[in-house]
Amino acid sequence: MVIMSVDLGKARTGLALCDKTEFLASPYKVIFEKSPNRLPEKIAEAAREAQAELLVVGLPKNMDGTEGASAQNARAVAQTLRALTGLPVEMQDERGTTITAHSFLNDTNTRGKKRKNVVDEVAATIILQNFLDKRKNTPAP
Repeated sequence: MVIMSVDLGKARTGLALCDKTEFLASPYKVIFEKSPNRLPEKIAEAAREAQAELLVVGLPKNMDGTEGASAQNARAVAQTLRALTGLPVEMQDERGTTITAHSFLNDTNTRGKKRKNVVDEVAATIILQNFLDKRKNTPAP
């Protein structure tokens, strides 16, 4: 199944994809959109282009596991994406993904403007890979 993950941001939203084998997550693109009204439309368009069959939206929980305003926003965007695409949408805890993405970019010596433009894609890739790993290791009901 082709799965697309979404790492929501205020100005940049990262997207990642896996292929039908669900083996490996890869960066897909970054959407540059500040309007909360236009962002779901652009994500839905990207999902159609990629022929995604499932969407995974990063859920930004607080470190203690509680959900604040950002998590509520992510859930609202997920609901809008369900309506716009007709696809199933799942939430994936994204705690620590941006820190991990920055660590990866440090390891590859990615700096400056290039770093700013890819960190969201990398975070989306980590969200999707975590989702795929959980899915692979959880027995089906």
